[in-house]
Amino acid sequence: MREQSSEPTNLLRDPRDRRLPRIPDPCALVVFGVTGDLSRKKLIPAVYDLANRGLLPPGFTLLGFARRDFANDDFADLAREAAAEHSRTPFREEVWDRLSESIQFIQGAFDDDDAFDRLAEALQTSERNSGIGGNAAFYLSIPPAAFPTVLKQMERTGMASNEQSGGWRRVVVEKPFGHDLKSSRELNALVDNVFGADDVFRIDHYLGKETVQNLLALRFANTLFEPIWNANFVDSVQFTMAEDVGIGGRAAFYDSAGAARDVLQNHLLQLLALTAMEEPVSFDASALRTEKLKVLGAVSLPDDLEHNAIRGQYQQGWLAGARVNGYTDEEGVPEDSTTETYAAVRLNVETRRWGGVPFYLRTGKRLPRRVTEIAVSFKKAPHLPFDATDTTELGHNQLVVRVQPDEGVTLRFGSKVPGSLMEVRDVSMDFLYGESFTEGSPEAYERLILDVLLGDQSLFPRNAEVENSWMVIDPLEEFWADRPPEHYRAGEWGPKAADEMLARDGRRWRRP
Repeated sequence: MREQSSEPTNLLRDPRDRRLPRIPDPCALVVFGVTGDLSRKKLIPAVYDLANRGLLPPGFTLLGFARRDFANDDFADLAREAAAEHSRTPFREEVWDRLSESIQFIQGAFDDDDAFDRLAEALQTSERNSGIGGNAAFYLSIPPAAFPTVLKQMERTGMASNEQSGGWRRVVVEKPFGHDLKSSRELNALVDNVFGADDVFRIDHYLGKETVQNLLALRFANTLFEPIWNANFVDSVQFTMAEDVGIGGRAAFYDSAGAARDVLQNHLLQLLALTAMEEPVSFDASALRTEKLKVLGAVSLPDDLEHNAIRGQYQQGWLAGARVNGYTDEEGVPEDSTTETYAAVRLNVETRRWGGVPFYLRTGKRLPRRVTEIAVSFKKAPHLPFDATDTTELGHNQLVVRVQPDEGVTLRFGSKVPGSLMEVRDVSMDFLYGESFTEGSPEAYERLILDVLLGDQSLFPRNAEVENSWMVIDPLEEFWADRPPEHYRAGEWGPKAADEMLARDGRRWRRP
């Protein structure tokens, strides 16, 4: 193995980055399905951004594998276009020229033995020429149905073996991790049978977002919040992931999955776990997972699912001044589809810290705006000695973590209105990432790909977390199976039944 340099080359290092970054060992990244949307819009730009920041090791190699009949030059052009269009950092020709020297494309189908033999040979060539020392990560940017074939090919060629390669071999698996608990266990067993459990990285890109990680800093670095982060002071917690777009070209996947499997099972339950977890003994992967798993194991559904588990489907409506189709009018969606595009549910976390506090989760498409946030509402003061204050207008104190798009934190509290009367009204105090820090936040895939190459699993769910999440979702899907969804117009905040769910508890959804 070629000795690794302790610093990136001057060509790749961003002179504005004064930190001492962790740089992976020399290695290869193999992307299956490299010509797909995920690769073009996220993975290739993330690799370029890492190179631009000087965070890729000397001898790094990118190998793309796909069925499309490309020559190396054709793929290099596609990759360059993807990096120039979608990268976060400024596009620099000298960086791309250096990176492109180590890019190679392998054409073939997943059941093509010859193609996988050529891929294995390309890895061996990189080991000799680039000094990657047998280190390689494999990114499965492909449908889950193709996993068995690809994994069998990697096992046949020995590409998945740490022992045969003489270095480390890791695999990255994109969600969905199955479509229910049974299929999830089968998929996990399949992947773990080819790669060791410690070499499997199940990627949930929401966990790579800067504001999600800041939630842990907010809670555990500040004595201001942690003492009141419990049922004695918290009234309720709301999680919202709203999208203003429809399903795009994902009809085949989305109609078989729906909002609950697509978002609740992974993104929102992971956010819930981070919000409700106890303080870990350290911030390594094992300690974080231990505390998250405790939360997911303590999540329970209410007995009355009819009034506390709402699914909806958008109909024709207006968004941004334009008329948009209803879900069943989208291309590729059956006219009689009952798949939900909106899901809202009340959950409980049966722990001493959170006993009696409702956790409300909602997600939907064709809602008024794109936003993801966590809103922690605190209990009202037991007594307000202000005669001039209309207590019906004075709401709960709230701490809102905005995950996207306007990353930051809002604290809502009561303040005196200027004047001679002692009148109190709600005001907001905002922290915005873009205003407080001069350095831009890395994209989620940028951070997560780097963690894969470093072998840091802190932000990647393990089997047990995935299975516990399905234990929450499966009963919902079973309850909804023979029930038609509620309807809401595109451009509305979901079906009326979702508002009624909170109204029965004397609460209402926060309007982002």
